[in-house]
Amino acid sequence: MTSYRNSDPRPPIMQGSPPKMVPPKLNWDRGPWNRWAFQHIREILPTVEVWRGNGHRRRFERAEVDLDALPVGGSTGQPSTLAGLLDETYTDGFLVLKDGKIAYERYCNGMTERTLHLSQSMAKSVTGSVFGILAGRGLIDPAMPVTTYLPELEATGWAGASVQHVLDMTSGVRFSEEYTDRYSDIGQVDVASGWKPVPPDSDPAFEWPSHMFELILRLKKTSRPHGAAFEYRSIETDVLAFIMERVTGKRLAQLVSEELWQKLGADESACFTVDSAGYAIADGGFNATLRDYGRFGQLILDNGGGVVPADWIEATRTGRHGPDFNPSLPEGSYRNQFWIEDPRSRALMCRGVFGQLIHIDWNRRMVVVKLSSYPDFTSIALSVATMKAVHAIAAALG
Repeated sequence: MTSYRNSDPRPPIMQGSPPKMVPPKLNWDRGPWNRWAFQHIREILPTVEVWRGNGHRRRFERAEVDLDALPVGGSTGQPSTLAGLLDETYTDGFLVLKDGKIAYERYCNGMTERTLHLSQSMAKSVTGSVFGILAGRGLIDPAMPVTTYLPELEATGWAGASVQHVLDMTSGVRFSEEYTDRYSDIGQVDVASGWKPVPPDSDPAFEWPSHMFELILRLKKTSRPHGAAFEYRSIETDVLAFIMERVTGKRLAQLVSEELWQKLGADESACFTVDSAGYAIADGGFNATLRDYGRFGQLILDNGGGVVPADWIEATRTGRHGPDFNPSLPEGSYRNQFWIEDPRSRALMCRGVFGQLIHIDWNRRMVVVKLSSYPDFTSIALSVATMKAVHAIAAALG
């Protein structure tokens, strides 16, 4: 099927009553279905609220600059404009904060300022920030073994791993992040999380996990020592969330609400998708508005704003740099559930498949949020063009 961009006629997905086209349960997150689905998660999956509380809303002042015609490069290197690139990269919402003020804001593809949008793996950074709050309070020690908090994992690949190994995704656990293989470990996460049904052509002898913790209990270790190398594995974030729930006696959605969302002055309550056991999917199930993602990015830029410990954020900006961390981040590294762009700027990034991004730049006092619905899980060309545009925006704003 066609993967629609913003300049294309809107696809007839979920239009009319009854709708003529309904996203298939196995492929709702892929183009063109995700153009609708990422903004309507509460209509297709079970969710739990992350309450914003009754407290203050952080209001953004506006100091707007019309950047639509800003010259940038397209995904194939051709000259383009920022407006053209936002269309080319399947943008749903785009926000630039400069010195804590809204410099540029655009909504596309039917998204509005109140629309909750799926974060994908940007949820990892939200989870990691709340983890930092609890660690700063002394409730969790990252240097301790994982099994100190979750003794059930003694029979899994996490035996002998420290909590810091899990935070940095350097444990030796065997986990395949092959998105297009429905039988890979991440494919099994789709089923365990409740995002997807068991594939109809599934081998009847294959035992699919019924919820996330059941999958975690199955995972074993590779021959690689814990701490030897970075390997991106979404399941590590879910282990962190189970540790947080175990030590506090609270569910993840409540923790994010009380420790982060109510304190950063969110406009709207957020939500997590939940599995059959009611577990909020920490590795990618978070949903929030464009500006609230911006508020989260600004909180991190403000060195935690008295909410997330400043020393946790400083430590997060100091990652282990090495080759091939990510094809679209040649100098990147990873620490405490955040990406680090390069060792010079030490800019932090929250990233998710299908084009989700929060870019946090201390040197420029700038936060950029991009919510997207790429037709495919990843696109190096679209992601590289987006990062070059972020740098062009930074140069234009000074």
